[in-house]
Amino acid sequence: MKGLAFPLDVKFRQVLVTGPPGAGKTTLIRQLGGWSEEGYLDLSRPRWWTDQALAIRPREIHLGLPFIGFTQALAVFDPEWLQGKSHPRLDLRRIRVPPPKRHLLSTDWRGRYVFEFLLPSAEALFEQRSLRARRGTHPVDRQLSPELVTAQLEVFHQCALHLARSGVRVYIRRGVSSPPDCIVYTARADE
Repeated sequence: MKGLAFPLDVKFRQVLVTGPPGAGKTTLIRQLGGWSEEGYLDLSRPRWWTDQALAIRPREIHLGLPFIGFTQALAVFDPEWLQGKSHPRLDLRRIRVPPPKRHLLSTDWRGRYVFEFLLPSAEALFEQRSLRARRGTHPVDRQLSPELVTAQLEVFHQCALHLARSGVRVYIRRGVSSPPDCIVYTARADE
């Protein structure tokens, strides 16, 4: 798709690109020729899959996620998430998942979107963000540390796995020029 590796069954208008700050979301969207304005999506909000921010795709999406001890969703760059000695833990039980298609005339919400998580290694992401921090172009890089980058990546890894386990199509890309890997999840009998 536009010179980038994508699975054959992924259509251009299904792609939602997300990931931690500095992972390359904007670069990937530009290469795809997608919607250049960033969107925000609160995954704890009922029926987020009908949100107007998703009307134009492919699109870069910043995720608002539920964290233990917070009633409102937070992004991993919000001051509330950044404060304190340890970062809040993700509350997976509060992430809403689109319903499966139930009958012929119902909307296939799970099939409408494909989440593309850009998740480089912590070392590569820290290096990319360190270069960007020196230019001073992104306020999210002011409190940059290897620990912060690792914590933010972990939140996105957990979210990607949770969505995949819940039946949402999820791909992980290690870098903008890397091919995506599909998360294939098969439930065990004891789950």
